[in-house]
Amino acid sequence: MRIFDPHIHMTSRTTDDYQAMYDAGVRALVEPSFWLGQPRTSPASFFDYFDALLGWEPFRAAQYGIAHHCTLALNPKEANDPRCTPVLDALPRYLVKDSVVAVGEIGYDSMTPAEDTALAAQLQLAADHGLPALVHTPHRDKLAGLHRTIDVICESHLPPERVLLDHLNETTVKDARDSGCWAGFSIYPDTKMDEDRMIAVLKTHGTEKVLVNSAADWGRSDPLKTRKVGDAMLAAGFSEDDVDQVLWRNPVAFYGQSGRLQLDIAAPEPLHEGNSILRGGE
Repeated sequence: MRIFDPHIHMTSRTTDDYQAMYDAGVRALVEPSFWLGQPRTSPASFFDYFDALLGWEPFRAAQYGIAHHCTLALNPKEANDPRCTPVLDALPRYLVKDSVVAVGEIGYDSMTPAEDTALAAQLQLAADHGLPALVHTPHRDKLAGLHRTIDVICESHLPPERVLLDHLNETTVKDARDSGCWAGFSIYPDTKMDEDRMIAVLKTHGTEKVLVNSAADWGRSDPLKTRKVGDAMLAAGFSEDDVDQVLWRNPVAFYGQSGRLQLDIAAPEPLHEGNSILRGGE
């Protein structure tokens, strides 16, 4: 089983996770920039973070045979902090980097006017740079947030087929699919979706333009949830081709719209800017 996790925050994970993911079949991933839990206080902290997603994390992933890509953006939560909004002006110089395959995560957290502005501006940046967009649907008042998101997308210059609406569930999947956007589902141990609920969604709505991710981060999450969904699909009677479509071909098709996917891993470099991931050796 080959797996492409289209949304996982490896900055928050360990090298043991990389090894376990490889052993489970993960060969590629996309790491969206997101809120770190501790609020940032200046644009400079974003830029150091972006640089790590472009350099250190691809180096770490390559040590374990996994192709690492990222999406960059001012995330919805921090779009409300005026100390952080200058990030929007600096994003164009990052969006031209080879491993950036989308603008994201963008979207809504609390559905404020500041979030309206940031979402519209970053959809335009995606259109300007020929990139798709990864859109975070809010965890609260989800259906209203989805409708508001779709309205902004329809007013933008980015076609819906270049938008992935993520963190969907049973209440939002139909409207998301009717919008023409791609549908993303995050599988979590306690919150969001689980394997059984995901199987039910796939049985009802099919496997076209559906992406399944672990969204694993610093909270209670599991970087092997993609594999567990694949196993659950097979147990529920889906074919190996169905599993390959959901866990590999669909994310390749969506992020492939960037023209920047590099799925072949070269022999990893021993050092990144003079540093290795080893401790205690030469």
